[in-house]
Amino acid sequence: MRKYLFLMLMLVLSLSLGAASAQEPVTIDWWHISTETSQAAYWQQLADAYMAANPNVTINITVLENAAFKQRLTTVMQAGDPPDLFQSWGGAVLWTYADNGLVRNIAPELEGEWKDSFAAQAALELFGQNGEYYGVPVSWGAVGMFYNKSLFEKAGVEIPTTWDEFLGVVQTLKDAGITPIALGEGEKWPGHFWWVYLATRLGGQEAFLKAYDRSGSFTDEPFVKAGEYLKQLVDMEPFNAGFLGMTHPESEGVFGNGEAAMMLMGQWAPDAQAQYSADGQGIGDDLGWFPFPAVEGGLGHPDDVFGGGDGFAVGANAPDEAVDFLKFLTNEENQRGSAFFLVPVVKGLDDVFADDPVMQSILTARDSAPYFQMYYDQFLPPAVGSAVNDAVETIFAGVASPEEAAQAIEEAAAMELSQ
Repeated sequence: MRKYLFLMLMLVLSLSLGAASAQEPVTIDWWHISTETSQAAYWQQLADAYMAANPNVTINITVLENAAFKQRLTTVMQAGDPPDLFQSWGGAVLWTYADNGLVRNIAPELEGEWKDSFAAQAALELFGQNGEYYGVPVSWGAVGMFYNKSLFEKAGVEIPTTWDEFLGVVQTLKDAGITPIALGEGEKWPGHFWWVYLATRLGGQEAFLKAYDRSGSFTDEPFVKAGEYLKQLVDMEPFNAGFLGMTHPESEGVFGNGEAAMMLMGQWAPDAQAQYSADGQGIGDDLGWFPFPAVEGGLGHPDDVFGGGDGFAVGANAPDEAVDFLKFLTNEENQRGSAFFLVPVVKGLDDVFADDPVMQSILTARDSAPYFQMYYDQFLPPAVGSAVNDAVETIFAGVASPEEAAQAIEEAAAMELSQ
């Protein structure tokens, strides 16, 4: 009897200690780049809801603009002190963090129902390698050409389907006194969209994979030609004044103010062009979208898509609650709620853009693409991605030839991808 009472007492103590342990204070440091007021408020709303349901958890949110985020993340990663949750686009950048022990493998928690809930499995795979996963996507879309219907009508131009037709539209817009393209190249990454899309049209998946696995090179013909085609465009001077020093938000404002006819940008542009416009409304129903033009004679399929999305990775020292919170962020209800600024990645949400023809066009392009090329500056290792952005900027600035730009990228790739 004494032995039985003793065992019962030990069981009660064990359960009590377990309950006390479960309620120990936990802090989650979460970094994201959703600087727009309504977007930041939505993430805060979800954090507040999770903390209300888990009173022992405190979620500290750091909101940073894209370029500032990347700079600061590099600093803390070099110091070996990653945030518990942080913005990520997957690919080789995240894989490099994993190889250096800076992120946590969440494959055990992800396996099963959570993993199966993702409709965009290809996007999920970019957040892992070799059976490990270090985060999950929360949005996935496509880069394409946003355009101002009123300005197109004013100039008397139609949507172009080929590169030559596109250059013709640019010239006609210029002749009508309309700035053809809004671009904020001060941050470099927006400009690389042009070069990569041209390389994808010219060389397709095969050219990129050969350059990446080193059976080919970034000085191969599709990449040099991409620079030549881009130089064609740059020489026409189609961009807004001061574009080389302009930030991306400023360029969104140019487009949102109706001061430029087109903008090559990702799925976040409808919200951003409104936010950064003078009246906060943007161009409204004048907003349209079309795929990047086909390049005659190119080896890439004309329906191939360049783009990507957003996600969150888990830092190496993150508590279990950080993984649970990430699962909470990506449940069906919260993904549905985020659809005003994200393109959901989980199943059961096909109806969220039923009344939005622009987003329907983007989703159609995303879902029907024979090949999906992720942003080079996110898929490639950081040093190579930076080299791409830097080299492409030299084409926009007119200080390097297409061959020189391709060579600069290849030199970085030879050092990083051959190791």
